[in-house]
Amino acid sequence: MKSKEKFRHEQKYLISKKDQSLIRQRLREIMTLDKHVQNQNYTIRSLYFDDYWNSSYEEKQAGILVRKKYRIRIYNFSDNVIRLERKRKYGAQIYKEDAPLTREEFYQILDGDYDFLLKSPHPLCREFYVECKVNIMRPRTIVDYEREPWVMDEGTVRVTFDENVRAAVGSFDIFNPNLSTLEVIEPDKLVMEVKFTEFYPDIIKEIIPTDATEYTAVSKYVLCYDKSNYKHSFTSYWYDGE
Repeated sequence: MKSKEKFRHEQKYLISKKDQSLIRQRLREIMTLDKHVQNQNYTIRSLYFDDYWNSSYEEKQAGILVRKKYRIRIYNFSDNVIRLERKRKYGAQIYKEDAPLTREEFYQILDGDYDFLLKSPHPLCREFYVECKVNIMRPRTIVDYEREPWVMDEGTVRVTFDENVRAAVGSFDIFNPNLSTLEVIEPDKLVMEVKFTEFYPDIIKEIIPTDATEYTAVSKYVLCYDKSNYKHSFTSYWYDGE
């Protein structure tokens, strides 16, 4: 089972929108927009979870090299695709797993009804059940942003621009498109990510202006958690219904 896992390398940059325009011009010569994109970009909404000890948040802040986090992700506020995801990180490498959920199952999780997860054919769902029951995994914050994805077959390279990163507040209902949001990055900045499985092509490295970009270990989850924490009384959440 372990041998089938494919780990990817991940580089993150905090760049200006001016840099984005210049980089995009060069990307068009060597990469193509992801075939699933219809209008240049799409909206990603993720509900992140953490355990009783806030481990995902604290380990990220402490720079722990081996860690994991759970989230439920949707696209364009639609229930066409709903995924439970676990992202594991080993230094600069990441490994993602996912399992499908239905809208009804999402609301069951939100209501604290986890028993159906134990009967799931997907190992990730069963492992999430254990996390919820043993480590008291609960919703933490919603992260919204618009993603513009570029792909290259050679090296399975993927470059994404994530703009308008914001924390959604007022509810953990990810299907509510009218939730109020709080910006977490300066208006003229965005997150650029470069992911690759096999190798990092020099041609991609060359389009990143090192004098104009800042390599960063930025975490959208941490930024949004910090921004929205005041909106949620997590202490009371742990014990409601317990």
